[in-house]
Amino acid sequence: MKAVVSGVALAALVSACATAPQNIAATYVSPLQYQNYSCQQLGAESQRIGTRVAEVTGQQQQKANNDAVATGVAVVLFWPAVFFLGGGGDKTGELSRLKGESDAIQQAAIQKNCMSQPAAASAAS
Repeated sequence: MKAVVSGVALAALVSACATAPQNIAATYVSPLQYQNYSCQQLGAESQRIGTRVAEVTGQQQQKANNDAVATGVAVVLFWPAVFFLGGGGDKTGELSRLKGESDAIQQAAIQKNCMSQPAAASAAS
């Protein structure tokens, strides 16, 4: 019986936690949507997306940390409470999309040879 309870608690522990930002893969975004952008526009868009990626990464890391602590406490004090953890605040979908957009912008910049232009290269990074 103790093994069953431990197994259920461990399964709940793993499933209740938000995904760490570094473990979230990019969703594919076609670079074609950026084909009409100039190198300067690509650089500006890259900066905008980069800023948002940093914000959402911080929010997702905070959610993952909070879930890990709450799950640990719930497992130690009252393991059935683990089933009620979770809830809102998970930014997995948004972060995945933003990472995909960042990749698409980088691909578009490479296709346009923007990286060879000093001003565009510094703006894109």
